[in-house]
Amino acid sequence: MRFATRDGLRLHYELNGPAGAPVLALSNSLGTTLSMWDPQMPALLERFRVLRYDTRGHGASGVPAAPFGMAELGADVLAVMDHAGVEHAHFCGLSMGGMTGIWLARHHPERFGRFVLANTAALIGPASGWNTRIERVSNEGMAAIAGGVLARWFTPAALAGDPAHIAPVLAMLASTDADGYIANCAAVRDADLRGLLPGIRSRVLVIAGVQDAATTPEQGRELAQGIAGAEYLALNAAHLSNWELPEAFSHAVIHFLSQA
Repeated sequence: MRFATRDGLRLHYELNGPAGAPVLALSNSLGTTLSMWDPQMPALLERFRVLRYDTRGHGASGVPAAPFGMAELGADVLAVMDHAGVEHAHFCGLSMGGMTGIWLARHHPERFGRFVLANTAALIGPASGWNTRIERVSNEGMAAIAGGVLARWFTPAALAGDPAHIAPVLAMLASTDADGYIANCAAVRDADLRGLLPGIRSRVLVIAGVQDAATTPEQGRELAQGIAGAEYLALNAAHLSNWELPEAFSHAVIHFLSQA
């Protein structure tokens, strides 16, 4: 296992793929790990050297004692890149990972090529919903929210399908450290990135889910409209569109990143 360290916090990451290929950094959603990108890996590794990591408070990365925000989440990505010897990369993040990408695109565009911001928004609210979730996890643990989270992450059709398809996602969510989850909930709750959008000059693709109730297609369109020249794509999926429609998601990412 590979670990970068920033301010005493260990950040777990993996770097795979052909040497010399363009690097693509992947940032996971709240309540998952770097394994959320498993459905994309075979296709991505044909074109890219893939750098994926566990966001702080998730997977094998450490759980910080102090509160943090998007600036810290963005700085973690840079620390992982530095430790891996990656000077420049494309970026793809989903939900919380997409918010991290917004921050990076505005503050550190020199380190990145193109950005894919999936199932995300510049402001994900309301705060009251996050506070309710934080309180419940604090009192009852991660198992108390699992059913509700899966209902937002997947369409009813996907949930009614093969249980083995959903099982790895449920395992990621259930194994997330409760304190790490709570801290990241607070970071997303407090992040209002709308003011950053006019200053983004990077090429951006926004992917939304037609049936996503967590970050709606309307929020995706607003995000794309707020970034000059951004492209917008809607997939017939809910929040975890990369897992529900892996082939369509992978194709969209590869096509966008491979354009001249």
